[in-house]
Amino acid sequence: MHSNQYTLIYAAVLSILTAVILAVTAEGLRPAQEANVALDTKSNILRAVRLDLDDPVEIEETYDGSIEEKVLNGSGEDMAGMNAESIALKNEITKAPAERNLPLYIFTAKGDKKYYIIPVRGVGLWGPIWGFVSLEDDFNTVYGANFDHKGETPGLGAEISEEPFQNQFQGKKIMSDGKFISVNVVKSTEKTSYGAEHRVDAISGGTITSNGTDEMLKNCLAPYIPYFEKLKKE
Repeated sequence: MHSNQYTLIYAAVLSILTAVILAVTAEGLRPAQEANVALDTKSNILRAVRLDLDDPVEIEETYDGSIEEKVLNGSGEDMAGMNAESIALKNEITKAPAERNLPLYIFTAKGDKKYYIIPVRGVGLWGPIWGFVSLEDDFNTVYGANFDHKGETPGLGAEISEEPFQNQFQGKKIMSDGKFISVNVVKSTEKTSYGAEHRVDAISGGTITSNGTDEMLKNCLAPYIPYFEKLKKE
């Protein structure tokens, strides 16, 4: 009886110690994990303006020296004091556009030319899809796009993260006669009312992911138009 009681106590103490060690280890690793996530986000933002950098120091230096972060409200007003990194886009996209907090990243290239980088997020076939789209300073022409996913099918929906799909967006237009129409992701054989400058080819065999990307762009780009309209008047 004594032996059984000892065994139970020993097992309980060992379990508690193991849990404490794991908790302390996880807490100790958290800063490094958060730093890696932040670095990956900065890298993806830069890829949206066609800068594919691998060296962590170069990513940090380029980002810090070239990117200005803003947060806008649904009326296109600059929310001074708010941190773009603190905005959870997955929560914001569920709100009505007028109620959202909108992160915006402004990249200043050599010669002081500016590009406006918009984060986007939506739903694919198997889970979330996300990325960044950059616009030239006419607030109409797409300069670059960078997309990623959590679990889309390799060779099908996962193609959104590959250059052949992403490069199609370069030079496309999101406006027509002053009206927002986005860049539409459609099958090459599909007839539409808009021209080639407003469309890219959907992924063959990846219909649901393509539709999700199309909806993501419409949902996430449109709320920034009030801000761009204000800039045009300045």
